[in-house]
Amino acid sequence: MRKAAGVAEEAANSRTFAAVARAGYVVSGLLHLLIGVIALQLAVGRGGEADVSGAVTELARQPAGPFLLWACFAACAALALWQLGNAILGFRGGVGNKLTKRLSAVGQAIVFAGLAATIVSFVAGKGQNSRESTSDYTVTLMKAPFGMFLLIAIGAGIAITGIVFAVRGFRQKFTKDLSLSSHQSVRKFQLGVGVVGYIAKGIALFLVGLLVVIATVRAEPEQSTGLDGSLKALREQPYGVYLLAAVALGLIAYGLFLMVKARTLRT
Repeated sequence: MRKAAGVAEEAANSRTFAAVARAGYVVSGLLHLLIGVIALQLAVGRGGEADVSGAVTELARQPAGPFLLWACFAACAALALWQLGNAILGFRGGVGNKLTKRLSAVGQAIVFAGLAATIVSFVAGKGQNSRESTSDYTVTLMKAPFGMFLLIAIGAGIAITGIVFAVRGFRQKFTKDLSLSSHQSVRKFQLGVGVVGYIAKGIALFLVGLLVVIATVRAEPEQSTGLDGSLKALREQPYGVYLLAAVALGLIAYGLFLMVKARTLRT
């Protein structure tokens, strides 16, 4: 067991593996950029699916679509394994080995594993509209024992996560994980996309969680439609077009921040 753990730790600390894993943040950044662009299209009255499945669909439509999807899958899978290794084995040099840091690594491992699964489903030709899959998932859970309470808890958890994201952005807590540039202009860019991106991501998550709670309380699971449905619901509100455009630009900023993070993440 010790030998296996040693091999696993050596692999996790490999520079090559770390480089591939960091590319997972680039992939996530690219997907957020695409989601933001699609959301902008929604704001001006065009169609589209402003969520991960919509973004992956856009990638698949490119001339080198299959290659791009496989590369994205590999990067996200590597990042999921890397974060899982951090959670189990601890961070390199013993930096940030607090329980909260490890739990954060577990959360990121789950997120990127899910992202890798979504991408590979499109590679296999089994990609599903996430708006419909979210609604179906809500229906299934609602029929289960204590399903309503579980859904409310999930929705509340997503909404709270959104608040945490927004606060983290407003207070610039994300800077603890980055090596900020000594050049003032570059540093301002890092901080700018981080603040705007985190706040916008927080708003998006809060809307998703709120819709889950509302759909559950009203017993209307078809209203739980994930990020795409949340952004389209935002568009229907007073001044919704402008609010949606602002969130869309924020998601683009968050995508840029994730790309910056891939380069400047402290390990």
